[in-house]
Amino acid sequence: MNPRDHRDLAGGLLMVAIGVAAALVARRWGFGTPADMGPGFFPQLLGWLLAALGLLIALAAWFRGGQAGEGLRGRNLVCVSGAIVLFALALQPAGLVAATFGAALVASLADARSGWAGRVATAAGVSALVALIFAGALGMDLPLGPSGR
Repeated sequence: MNPRDHRDLAGGLLMVAIGVAAALVARRWGFGTPADMGPGFFPQLLGWLLAALGLLIALAAWFRGGQAGEGLRGRNLVCVSGAIVLFALALQPAGLVAATFGAALVASLADARSGWAGRVATAAGVSALVALIFAGALGMDLPLGPSGR
Protein backbone atom coordinates (compact mmCIF):
# COMPACT_ATOMS: atom_id res chain seq x y z
CA MET A 1 0.00 0.00 0.00
CA ASN A 2 1.30 3.46 -0.90
CA PRO A 3 1.88 5.95 1.86
CA ARG A 4 -0.62 8.76 1.91
CA ASP A 5 0.10 12.31 0.77
CA HIS A 6 0.62 13.61 4.31
CA ARG A 7 1.37 17.21 3.37
CA ASP A 8 -1.87 17.73 1.47
CA LEU A 9 -3.78 15.74 4.07
CA ALA A 10 -2.49 17.96 6.88
CA GLY A 11 -3.02 21.12 4.84
CA GLY A 12 -6.57 20.14 3.94
CA LEU A 13 -7.45 19.31 7.53
CA LEU A 14 -5.95 22.61 8.67
CA MET A 15 -8.11 24.43 6.11
CA VAL A 16 -11.17 22.59 7.44
CA ALA A 17 -10.34 23.58 11.02
CA ILE A 18 -9.73 27.24 10.17
CA GLY A 19 -12.84 27.43 7.98
CA VAL A 20 -15.12 25.88 10.59
CA ALA A 21 -13.66 28.08 13.34
CA ALA A 22 -14.14 31.23 11.24
CA ALA A 23 -17.71 30.30 10.34
CA LEU A 24 -18.61 29.52 13.95
CA VAL A 25 -17.09 32.74 15.25
CA ALA A 26 -18.93 34.72 12.55
CA ARG A 27 -22.25 33.27 13.74
CA ARG A 28 -22.13 35.83 16.56
CA TRP A 29 -22.68 38.58 14.00
CA GLY A 30 -25.84 39.08 12.03
CA PHE A 31 -26.03 36.96 8.87
CA GLY A 32 -28.75 38.89 7.06
CA THR A 33 -29.96 37.92 3.62
CA PRO A 34 -28.28 38.08 0.20
CA ALA A 35 -30.22 41.28 -0.48
CA ASP A 36 -29.40 42.81 2.93
CA MET A 37 -26.10 41.29 4.06
CA GLY A 38 -25.15 41.48 7.71
CA PRO A 39 -21.58 41.72 9.03
CA GLY A 40 -21.38 37.93 9.43
CA PHE A 41 -22.55 37.07 5.91
CA PHE A 42 -19.19 36.90 4.12
CA PRO A 43 -17.14 35.53 7.03
CA GLN A 44 -19.60 32.63 7.44
CA LEU A 45 -19.86 32.01 3.72
CA LEU A 46 -16.10 32.08 3.21
CA GLY A 47 -15.47 30.00 6.33
CA TRP A 48 -17.75 27.21 5.14
CA LEU A 49 -16.31 27.45 1.62
CA LEU A 50 -12.77 27.14 3.01
CA ALA A 51 -13.84 24.12 5.07
CA ALA A 52 -15.41 22.46 2.03
CA LEU A 53 -12.34 23.04 -0.14
CA GLY A 54 -10.09 21.76 2.66
CA LEU A 55 -12.22 18.63 2.92
CA LEU A 56 -11.87 18.03 -0.83
CA ILE A 57 -8.09 18.45 -0.61
CA ALA A 58 -7.86 16.12 2.40
CA LEU A 59 -10.04 13.45 0.79
CA ALA A 60 -8.00 13.53 -2.41
CA ALA A 61 -4.78 13.28 -0.39
CA TRP A 62 -6.16 10.33 1.59
CA PHE A 63 -6.56 8.30 -1.58
CA ARG A 64 -3.48 9.61 -3.40
CA GLY A 65 -0.08 8.15 -2.66
CA GLY A 66 2.75 10.33 -1.50
CA GLN A 67 6.47 9.92 -1.27
CA ALA A 68 7.82 8.12 1.75
CA GLY A 69 9.44 10.43 4.26
CA GLU A 70 7.79 13.50 2.78
CA GLY A 71 6.54 15.63 5.63
CA LEU A 72 5.65 19.18 6.48
CA ARG A 73 8.27 21.81 5.83
CA GLY A 74 8.94 23.96 8.87
CA ARG A 75 10.16 26.96 6.87
CA ASN A 76 6.90 27.13 4.90
CA LEU A 77 4.79 26.80 8.02
CA VAL A 78 6.71 29.54 9.85
CA CYS A 79 6.71 31.96 6.88
CA VAL A 80 3.03 31.62 6.04
CA SER A 81 1.91 31.67 9.69
CA GLY A 82 4.19 34.63 10.35
CA ALA A 83 2.70 36.48 7.38
CA ILE A 84 -0.81 36.04 8.78
CA VAL A 85 0.23 37.24 12.23
CA LEU A 86 2.14 40.19 10.74
CA PHE A 87 -0.89 41.24 8.70
CA ALA A 88 -3.17 41.05 11.73
CA LEU A 89 -0.80 43.08 13.89
CA ALA A 90 0.12 45.66 11.23
CA LEU A 91 -3.28 46.39 9.66
CA GLN A 92 -4.49 48.89 12.27
CA PRO A 93 -1.30 50.89 12.83
CA ALA A 94 0.24 50.69 9.33
CA GLY A 95 -2.79 50.48 7.04
CA LEU A 96 -3.91 48.03 4.40
CA VAL A 97 -1.17 48.64 1.83
CA ALA A 98 1.80 48.30 4.20
CA ALA A 99 0.28 45.35 6.08
CA THR A 100 -0.39 43.52 2.80
CA PHE A 101 3.07 44.32 1.46
CA GLY A 102 4.74 43.02 4.63
CA ALA A 103 2.61 39.88 4.77
CA ALA A 104 3.22 39.06 1.11
CA LEU A 105 6.95 39.64 1.54
CA VAL A 106 7.17 37.38 4.61
CA ALA A 107 5.06 34.68 2.92
CA SER A 108 7.34 34.78 -0.13
CA LEU A 109 10.28 33.78 2.07
CA ALA A 110 8.82 30.26 2.08
CA ASP A 111 10.12 29.83 -1.49
CA ALA A 112 13.90 29.64 -1.20
CA ARG A 113 14.26 29.83 -5.01
CA SER A 114 12.84 33.37 -5.29
CA GLY A 115 15.14 36.35 -5.35
CA TRP A 116 14.55 39.62 -3.55
CA ALA A 117 13.58 41.51 -6.69
CA GLY A 118 10.81 39.00 -7.40
CA ARG A 119 9.65 39.02 -3.80
CA VAL A 120 9.40 42.81 -3.67
CA ALA A 121 7.66 42.98 -7.06
CA THR A 122 5.14 40.32 -6.00
CA ALA A 123 4.47 42.05 -2.67
CA ALA A 124 3.97 45.39 -4.45
CA GLY A 125 1.61 43.82 -6.98
CA VAL A 126 -0.43 42.05 -4.31
CA SER A 127 -0.64 45.27 -2.27
CA ALA A 128 -1.85 47.25 -5.27
CA LEU A 129 -4.46 44.61 -6.16
CA VAL A 130 -5.75 44.42 -2.59
CA ALA A 131 -6.11 48.20 -2.41
CA LEU A 132 -7.83 48.35 -5.80
CA ILE A 133 -10.23 45.50 -5.03
CA PHE A 134 -11.18 46.17 -1.42
CA ALA A 135 -10.96 49.95 -1.18
CA GLY A 136 -11.56 50.86 -4.81
CA ALA A 137 -13.97 48.36 -6.38
CA LEU A 138 -15.79 47.18 -3.25
CA GLY A 139 -15.68 50.58 -1.53
CA MET A 140 -14.76 49.09 1.86
CA ASP A 141 -13.82 51.62 4.51
CA LEU A 142 -10.30 50.41 5.22
CA PRO A 143 -7.33 52.60 6.16
CA LEU A 144 -4.90 52.42 3.24
CA GLY A 145 -2.05 54.00 5.17
CA PRO A 146 -1.08 55.01 8.69
CA SER A 147 -3.02 58.28 8.39
CA GLY A 148 -6.28 56.41 7.86
CA ARG A 149 -6.62 57.17 4.13
